[in-house]
Amino acid sequence: MGKGGGCIPSKRHRAAAAAPAPAPPPPASHSHRRERTSIPAPAAPRQVRIYVVFYSMYGHVRLLARAVARGVGSVPGARAILFRVPETLPPAVLARMEARVEADGGGEDVIPVVDTDGLPDADGFLFGFPTRFGAMPAQMQAFFDSTAPLCRHQRLAGKPAGLFVSTGTQSGGQETTAWTAITQLAHHGMLFVPIGYTFGEGMFEMGELRGGSPYGAGVFSGDGSRPPSELELALAEHHGKYMATLVKKLVHGAS
Repeated sequence: MGKGGGCIPSKRHRAAAAAPAPAPPPPASHSHRRERTSIPAPAAPRQVRIYVVFYSMYGHVRLLARAVARGVGSVPGARAILFRVPETLPPAVLARMEARVEADGGGEDVIPVVDTDGLPDADGFLFGFPTRFGAMPAQMQAFFDSTAPLCRHQRLAGKPAGLFVSTGTQSGGQETTAWTAITQLAHHGMLFVPIGYTFGEGMFEMGELRGGSPYGAGVFSGDGSRPPSELELALAEHHGKYMATLVKKLVHGAS
């Protein structure tokens, strides 16, 4: 045929036909696949801090505070930090009242005096105090008075808080002491957290004397010689555990 015939391929076509097909790209190595799909593990949530701030003249509230702190510490990821409110009465008056002065020993057993400037560092609070005529004592009132700068700037707003108390008798103010203290929390914008009847059957116990109410843990001190009962201490531990569980949910979410 002539030079323009279509039966004989041109040199260009023959070269293209003879060229080998390009090799497929090598498969991604296993290490490369791991780098693309690996997800860093999320950081562990920080420990929540619950400040247990109390005033105790005869030692009953101190014992409740330690029980409350044990309850907080029983919740993974929660820590209780104990603080005591400073005394305002002179030693001569305390002696006439037969008050039991600071009973903690040295070392790690010492409970420091609360510093109001550090209160915003807490995630939640449990405040404990005895009753005086159905309300909190002057020492605890003086402490709350000293938090006025925090109140002015609402530094504690939104933080949950609970209350536990001590009274001399059954009608001495287990509930009114908590009622009248709620006003302090309200002005700070804090969230009052009662325990309700979450303690279960222990809240309905009728066979023995027991302090505490739906507003919080409590103890009957009598003339000062009656220590907290096992049931009262168990209620205080429950109070701390309940509070710590709730604070964790508020800080880290429902999970």
